[in-house]
Amino acid sequence: MALEKKTFRSGPFADFIAQGVQVGNILYMSGQIGMDEEGNVADGVLAQVELAYENLKLVLAEFGATIENVVDETYFVTDVEELMINAEVVYTAREKAYGGTPEVSQTVIQVAALVDPRLKLEIKCSAHLN
Repeated sequence: MALEKKTFRSGPFADFIAQGVQVGNILYMSGQIGMDEEGNVADGVLAQVELAYENLKLVLAEFGATIENVVDETYFVTDVEELMINAEVVYTAREKAYGGTPEVSQTVIQVAALVDPRLKLEIKCSAHLN
């Protein structure tokens, strides 16, 4: 029996990465980055966090969801020390994106590199759809 999936593709990597895949009432999202539709990367960790959350919201909207549906998120960062130095502004931006203190689980993982060397972080989330 084939698994029934709904997918959404967008952005500079749409040819080989689905931004979101819905199976049942769970939405699995690809990591969202601080890059716009044309491939321009935001400057600095704060700007990248803000743009990554905007991209996340766009994917959620394609499935009739909002950021309130997110239940788990993982930050992949190229420099955890830089993240911690900027923790106050990064986590303030995160709270702003969620409209308050996020009620989601979170993991932070340092990686050697991301898909583009200018990127400082990638935010991967899963959401529960109603």
